[in-house]
Amino acid sequence: MEGSGEEFLKYRSPLVSRYASKEMAYNFSDRNKFTTWRRLWLYLAKAEKELGLPITDAQVSEMESHLEDIDFVMAAEEESKLRHDVMAHVHTFAHCCPTAAPIIHLGATSCYVGDNTDLIMLRGGFDILLPKLARVIDRLAHFAEKYADLPTLGFTHYQPAQLTTVGKRACLWLQDLVMDMRNLERAREDLRFRGVKGTTGTQASFLQLFQGDHEKVEELDRKVTEMAGFKKSYLVTGQTYSRKVDIDTLCVLASLGATVHKICTDIRLLANLKEIEEPFEKEQIGSSAMPYKRNPMRAERCCSLARHLMVLVSDPLQTAAVQWLERTLDDSANRRISLPESFLTADIILSTLQNITEGLVVYPKVIERHIRHELPFMATENIIMAMVKAGGNRQDCHEKIRVLSQQAATVVKQEGGDNDLLNRIQADPYFTPILGQLDALLDPKTFVGRAPQQVTRFLSEEVRPVLEPYRSNLDVKIELDL
Repeated sequence: MEGSGEEFLKYRSPLVSRYASKEMAYNFSDRNKFTTWRRLWLYLAKAEKELGLPITDAQVSEMESHLEDIDFVMAAEEESKLRHDVMAHVHTFAHCCPTAAPIIHLGATSCYVGDNTDLIMLRGGFDILLPKLARVIDRLAHFAEKYADLPTLGFTHYQPAQLTTVGKRACLWLQDLVMDMRNLERAREDLRFRGVKGTTGTQASFLQLFQGDHEKVEELDRKVTEMAGFKKSYLVTGQTYSRKVDIDTLCVLASLGATVHKICTDIRLLANLKEIEEPFEKEQIGSSAMPYKRNPMRAERCCSLARHLMVLVSDPLQTAAVQWLERTLDDSANRRISLPESFLTADIILSTLQNITEGLVVYPKVIERHIRHELPFMATENIIMAMVKAGGNRQDCHEKIRVLSQQAATVVKQEGGDNDLLNRIQADPYFTPILGQLDALLDPKTFVGRAPQQVTRFLSEEVRPVLEPYRSNLDVKIELDL
């Protein structure tokens, strides 16, 4: 790797250095954060000028021309002296905007730039996640459609149960992801701007600036909110916006984490059965000691990171609970970690899950073998009913089947042999009247109920409408570096 190697002498979060997409890493970067602060100061100055405060075109123009050229070294030096990050950047901005210096941050509190920037970043995070989630749903929808009528063993308690189809099982995953899509969209749309509220949320400083004109203060709030691209601002705040907003945001991400963990756990279980596998590169190594292994490492990564995502929601829950009165600063350090990490982690698991779903491999012959192993037991009720239709006595037939089933189970469980129930039935003269029907009675497709029809209807009514707003973004492929 290039560089002096100094970057390897201190801890680097693997969320950024190893996994995160460039767009999500940038969304929560210092560059994006502090340029957003400067834009917010610009919005405030523009709105104050429009409403009659003595701010000149030259001052506004000067601010506009220096939004991007941040002297991070100077800002760090200022912060080390002032012990205040916002004032450090006010001074740094003022240094390159000497004409505008007197009106930068006019009437505002630190949370004007801090909280409003956080809300802009949360919105930006959702805007990155939603198309990625749509692509995962799209890939799984194609998978479900392709395998809508492929019978497979269903499991309850991880014990063989009635048959389902591979596509129907994928729809169980899809249903949770569609719920997550709706949750993320709702959380994104529910976000409001903190706006221009002053030190304790009363707008007192702005009321003073506008000499008691309440309408101008409200118009100032509206103008800045509109410039920042929000439809609404919170009508009441303390010094900060309510930290319950962070709870709502991280709850939907934690819920997404639970969904991804469940899907990837299922894939890992099916990989053990050799029924389904995630993509596996030609030169990929599954184990350093066991060359034959094909570990589901992408699904394992998703589960590992999803656990982190799920527990992060406890941070805003506790933070919101202990915000004394109009605010207390013990939220700050926590939020610097929990908010970005939640979005970074969600971003990683969605990128990884997209990669998995784009290359899922199904092994129908293995699935068929597992069905053959269990289906004779499941077909006993059908056999009994066929015998009754042929004139047999249900109780007599039930007893015959019970005895033969136990004999077959002994072969399977104690001797390690194959399920030979069908052979035993064929060899028993009692079942002669229905021997010609056995193949039909044991056709796996007759055991899946309405699974194929459910897949078709679900994809049509629930999945495709959700994907429609993201149609232009669905073709993006994911290439994982690790």
